Amino acid sequence: MWYVVQTVGGQEKHVLDLIYKLVDEELIQECFIPQYEVKKRIRGVWTICTEVLLPGYIFVITEHPGRLQEALRSVPKFTRLLGNNDVFIPLDDQEAAFVNAFTKPGHRVVEFSNGVMEGDEIVILNGPLMNQTGLIKKLDRHKRLAYLEMEILGRKKTVKIGLEIVRKRP
Repeated sequence: MWYVVQTVGGQEKHVLDLIYKLVDEELIQECFIPQYEVKKRIRGVWTICTEVLLPGYIFVITEHPGRLQEALRSVPKFTRLLGNNDVFIPLDDQEAAFVNAFTKPGHRVVEFSNGVMEGDEIVILNGPLMNQTGLIKKLDRHKRLAYLEMEILGRKKTVKIGLEIVRKRP
């Protein structure tokens, strides 16, 4: 089952390292910070960088949530497993499928997509957004970002994914 650990934004990598150091390996099948590729202009050159997809969230796949909760109490900077009233609720299949649709186990980075504008329509040429244009809520061509809306445990979150519009057709 998939669970979400909430922590302080910007501290995800540090907390992830602490989880791997302090929590027994047999409790965790996979623990990751979902990221996305984005193009940034650094010293005049467009470079692909990775950024955190959901700041403040670390995903954990485990079959032992109770034991994991106890083990996580020893991790400094750990905030909490997301759930309701001290009951840890796993992500439902749709929410886990959303992350799986854009990333691969062992490499949880949403790769950069390329597309073209045909009138008012976006046509994705390659990348994980191919055949997913209906999910795009907003497009920032200047920053080369597509904004998608996803739901995590009943909370709507807007996520950014790298998308470059390589040309515009009338």
